[in-house]
Amino acid sequence: MESPFDKTKGVLATRAGYLGGTKESANYEEVSKGETDHLEAIEITYNDEEVKLEELLAIFWQNIDPYDGEGQFCDKGKQYRSAFFYQEKAEKKIFEESLLKAKLDKEKVKTLLSPFSTFYPAEEYHQDYYQKNPLRYKFYRYNCGRDKRLQEIHQKERKKEK
Repeated sequence: MESPFDKTKGVLATRAGYLGGTKESANYEEVSKGETDHLEAIEITYNDEEVKLEELLAIFWQNIDPYDGEGQFCDKGKQYRSAFFYQEKAEKKIFEESLLKAKLDKEKVKTLLSPFSTFYPAEEYHQDYYQKNPLRYKFYRYNCGRDKRLQEIHQKERKKEK
């Protein structure tokens, strides 16, 4: 998920990590086993004079499967579900409005909306994985059917607009 945001003007940094769990720490080994209730997440630092949260959420919706409550693509488990963590009520409202603008089937959306909690940065080898391991990352995306599934979702939504 870092790649599309890193390419966005106004995004200053992205960081892979873990969020939303009950344990007071998180690491890949525990999170990937589903032992901490954390979700894999990214933290986005941005200049809100150059890019608005609404724009970032539009990118978010284009890069997840909002209908999968069991994970994302070939990564299955509660730690891989899509979610948005808000820090204040205004962000929650912007998220809810972005869902309407995304023209998704709101009744079928499984993306979680949760209050922000402590963000635990992932290990260094997970940071910017798509840049450090470009061939593996492209292979993963292809084998998981990520791009194909995203195309299916958004083609259906475009057809509804017509």
